[in-house]
Amino acid sequence: MHRAFMASVVILLSLAPPAAADDTPKHGGTLTYVIPADAPPSFDGHRENTFATIHAMAPFYSVLIRANPDNPSDTTQFVCDVCTAIPESADGGRTYVFPIRNDARFADGSSLTADDVAASWNEVTNPPAGVISAQRGYYSIVEKIEAPDANTVVFRLKYATAAFLPALANPYIFIYAKAILDDPNRGPHWYEKNVMGSGPFRFKDYQAGQSISGERNPDYYRPGLPYLDGFVGIFADKQATRVAAIRSDRAAIEFRGFPPATRDELKAAVGDQLTVQESDWNCGALVTPNHQKKPFDDARVRRALSLVIDRWHSAPALAKITIEKTVGGVSFPGSPLAATKDELQQLAGYWPDIEKSREEAKRLLKEAGAEGLSFELLNRNVDQPYKFNATWVIDEWSKIGLKVTQRVLATGPYTEAIEHGDFAVTLDGDCQTVVNPLLDGTKYLPHSVSPFNFGYYDDPEEIDIYDRMLRETDFARQRDLMRRFEKRVLDTEAHEIFLLWRYRIVPYRSYVKGWKISPSHYVNQDLATIWLDR
Repeated sequence: MHRAFMASVVILLSLAPPAAADDTPKHGGTLTYVIPADAPPSFDGHRENTFATIHAMAPFYSVLIRANPDNPSDTTQFVCDVCTAIPESADGGRTYVFPIRNDARFADGSSLTADDVAASWNEVTNPPAGVISAQRGYYSIVEKIEAPDANTVVFRLKYATAAFLPALANPYIFIYAKAILDDPNRGPHWYEKNVMGSGPFRFKDYQAGQSISGERNPDYYRPGLPYLDGFVGIFADKQATRVAAIRSDRAAIEFRGFPPATRDELKAAVGDQLTVQESDWNCGALVTPNHQKKPFDDARVRRALSLVIDRWHSAPALAKITIEKTVGGVSFPGSPLAATKDELQQLAGYWPDIEKSREEAKRLLKEAGAEGLSFELLNRNVDQPYKFNATWVIDEWSKIGLKVTQRVLATGPYTEAIEHGDFAVTLDGDCQTVVNPLLDGTKYLPHSVSPFNFGYYDDPEEIDIYDRMLRETDFARQRDLMRRFEKRVLDTEAHEIFLLWRYRIVPYRSYVKGWKISPSHYVNQDLATIWLDR
């Protein structure tokens, strides 16, 4: 991987005066922050894939390796958490041997050993019957995980791949106690409703739908950390509530991100008491046609829907009012495998001449017998970015005579509808953790391979291209395969209609120090390095 590329990924814009050179962390105080959800579905990081679980639970747990909290924007650089060194691969890139520290303890006082690390990772990669592993699909490359002694964990892979090390920095893979996972009276489901980790904070209290709190872990294995005495996370699913909390200083920060207007509103209200960090965001917005519904089983129709959308001219306007900004393709913008602008402009929907593109769309629809097509767009009842995207694409489609209505559902019914294929076309999203372009591409594989793809199609050729790309260790050949994969997914077959990449804006009270933004709202959320300067 090219380490230099991430220099262009994150732009940090501080709207407050720069920190003094002699700023040193201070111990003490309680951080209050808002979590933009009504509650996490469960406490179990292995089971869930929502930021609500990460923002509530990450402070209580350790992981194997993680993004560097001092520079989380460089997601090719990783640091140990419960390991003591990140090893070079052995056996032609198929074996990784991790030494595990011997001073980490769980909240009940028991020692954390390599057995706990191996058991936690085995539960994710090869879950027992009846146990859900939301991250399992990312680890089909793993053949075996074992702990030959108390201080060593060995990962053996089916084949060498550049995707593996970034995949280990997944913030959802909390280290659980093997004794609990193996206990017939508790077992893996215990962690869905209980908390017992070895992270910088210990669990204090949970009020369902209201708040979660933690207190400093006096036995934390990193000397001097955490700086905070504790934290309180307040659940608030309405943006107006979260903004009011930061404005009135009832909360200091919301880690997910706000639209530009909110940043400006808060800046106007509290002035230099506000700091803002901004970053390109490893979250993409998609339109997914259901290939099992006519006429969306026809690639010409799907391709036409993409050709009509004017991404290049719409993006600057949308960036002023939404959390979206960047035109891109399958790979995160700025990453080594991402398409250049010239490469993107070769794809359907990205042509520089929008009128030519729309004429081609009309031709394809006529050829497919779908002129003047009418259909319903399934949407999620979330303003940013779902409702804005719906308004945008429906207006774009109307410019060639398509008649589109919306069916807007709350998150639960919306999720149920897409999981059961109860839609013709739906708005969708793809948010990833550590930037890992190879594994991030799994979203675009058929549903039989990737359960989070809802196009409901089969495409052996696409799977073959992806499989070869995942196994390819030569960067130039790997990048060529990504262009072929992207061409097939977004153009030739138009399995997905990619809209824009999000842009992350985090405004917060200036007394919050030690936190740095990353391209993912899942990363760098254990709060260990945050301190308060009040």
